Amino acid sequence: MVRSLFERQPVEVVTGEGDGVGELTDGDLELSGSPESAECDRVVLFDDGEIVAESPLSELEATILHVNSDLYITGAVDVDQIELPDVIRGLADTTFHVRGFPESNSEKLPLILISRHVERLSHEHGGTHRASFQRLSRIHDERGTANVYRKLGESAADIHVYGVPDWVPPREAGLKLHGGYEVDYERTWFVVHRSEAEAAALVAIEVGTNEWLGEWTFDRDRVEAVETAIKENL
Repeated sequence: MVRSLFERQPVEVVTGEGDGVGELTDGDLELSGSPESAECDRVVLFDDGEIVAESPLSELEATILHVNSDLYITGAVDVDQIELPDVIRGLADTTFHVRGFPESNSEKLPLILISRHVERLSHEHGGTHRASFQRLSRIHDERGTANVYRKLGESAADIHVYGVPDWVPPREAGLKLHGGYEVDYERTWFVVHRSEAEAAALVAIEVGTNEWLGEWTFDRDRVEAVETAIKENL
């Protein structure tokens, strides 16, 4: 299942202990483990032949392999319970090309999980939070999203939401609205957190019907550059 999740991405999945590790070249990113074997219970991320992150296979199963997007969209998992496996975090600054349902049931899951992780950071640490929804009505229509942004609106964070204004949040929701009908509102998906404690951003562009190019970063300079671009253009 690890292989199928990343089969269209710039991530090579190697199964079997150490299989292929000695042949890594510059720029390679690999998940190494044996998801088909009951004897192996870890997944290791390599970058240029060096181990950069490691997670129990059970963590990936619980957050991304044995779930679908409904887990996060319906609110079955509270924002405070979102856990991000180290190997997924370690894939930061890698561009993913993903498709949503019906073309794929799982390709968008890493981006959805990162989105919820960034929302958790804002709920925990305050600071500034910026998120786009293509259509603002998604905040109201998706139960999980509604629950998350109700909590964020009640938190110490400064919450900014962006999208086509087909729904306007009530004043008491604590959300600052940025609406428009330009393509940047319709085709961007971003979730950005910046506080003294943490910085994180997911940015994706819709390049086809429910088809996205996206990546995430925890580099503060890159996060601040993303936030500056949002403030200047939306």
